[in-house]
Amino acid sequence: MSKSNLFENFESVSAKAWKQKIQFELQGKDFNDHLVWNSIEGIDVKPFYHSETYSKSPKIQYNASDWKIGHSIYVNSIEKSNIHALALIESGIESVHFTLPAADISVEKLLENIDTSKVPIYFEPLVLSEKLVKVLQDFSLKNNSLFYILQDPIGHLSRSGNWHENLKTDLHTLKQTINLASDLRSVISIDLGLFQNTGGSITQQLAYTLAHANEYLNLLDSEKLKSVVFKVSVGSNYFFEIAKLQALRVLWQSITKDYGLSIDCHILSQPSRRNKTIYDYNINMLRTTTECMSAILGSSDTVINMPYDHLYHKDNKFANRLSRNQLLILKNESYFDSVCNPTEGTYYIETLTQQFAQKSLDLFKEIEKQGGFLKLLKEGVVQRKLKEHAQKEQRLYDQGSEGLLGTHFQQNETDKMKLDLEIYPFIKQQARKTLLEPIIPRRISEEIEKKRLKDE
Repeated sequence: MSKSNLFENFESVSAKAWKQKIQFELQGKDFNDHLVWNSIEGIDVKPFYHSETYSKSPKIQYNASDWKIGHSIYVNSIEKSNIHALALIESGIESVHFTLPAADISVEKLLENIDTSKVPIYFEPLVLSEKLVKVLQDFSLKNNSLFYILQDPIGHLSRSGNWHENLKTDLHTLKQTINLASDLRSVISIDLGLFQNTGGSITQQLAYTLAHANEYLNLLDSEKLKSVVFKVSVGSNYFFEIAKLQALRVLWQSITKDYGLSIDCHILSQPSRRNKTIYDYNINMLRTTTECMSAILGSSDTVINMPYDHLYHKDNKFANRLSRNQLLILKNESYFDSVCNPTEGTYYIETLTQQFAQKSLDLFKEIEKQGGFLKLLKEGVVQRKLKEHAQKEQRLYDQGSEGLLGTHFQQNETDKMKLDLEIYPFIKQQARKTLLEPIIPRRISEEIEKKRLKDE
């Protein structure tokens, strides 16, 4: 029997018939009370989804089989970073993300023997610099390089409470780099991860990102932008996170269309820090695996994994190898590079995508009515709303409605960590003068971990 006739002998079942059958099996219990999940995101998840109650999502352009395996390197030493990058590429890494603490670097030495026409390179400078962009532009022209520069002065303001210099100077520098960067893939990035790691809802993450991006579209020569890199932190709610990424593409397509622009949405994803732990740390590998899966299926262009001991150990070969192998297995042994859009036609995920896109668009419109992202950030409204949702989520964990394995339940009482901490795993706060209250990421398990360390 041919595959095309596989289901021809089965009659289709209507949504009404399914619900009647479920209601019968419930034996008088209420359908909504017992089978509909009221998520913290404000979306009610039904026990089944049917074509009769489904409207097709807007078509988004992406190829889920074309994702790259990435790795991050903090450039303390140009020579060592180059050697490290070459070794990573030799071991299967397909894209490199360099964090640059200073703008005055030798790009030729950093990228020596790397084929930048085939290996996409992300540069994330911690300062704004026209000189650096000019150097990268010249290098790219000579070598046909795939360069993305992750510059985000509004994001810097959100994280630190201050501009690099001031609003006028930062935006002027950013405009100049746009004019200089004709051969670069992107010179602007926006970090959704800040909102996710702070405890914001998916709706907040998407709406604040859209409002953040809209500030750039209004303040800069947006018609010169070819691409914007969105840095996404992916949480553990598997299907919701897939839908989040797809909703991001839907929203970006919608807003750029309204502007009459064609600007690519380039997604750089990595696992969230918010649900990672220092106790029972091997579970972090399970968390990062499912989060990387969500990132891939959700349409990420590049996925950078997080080592299981990232919170408490310095960068090391063993943990890096494990994190790299997780992605290699997903790509080469799990068929995650074989299907262009594996979630297409899944009523549940596509319905979630529509709901997140609509809820985020509604919140975005409210933000714009109130004066835009920068205004609400300066007034502290964004910070307050993020805190409110983070506290609501934290209460669910503290009360036992939610829980992290090995932290909130099934703790290993013999697990000791005090002598294994190479770096401080908690928030570091320094008293300093800021223009506004910074948005500060916080992990769910921090207070429990502090108490356990004290009691060791």
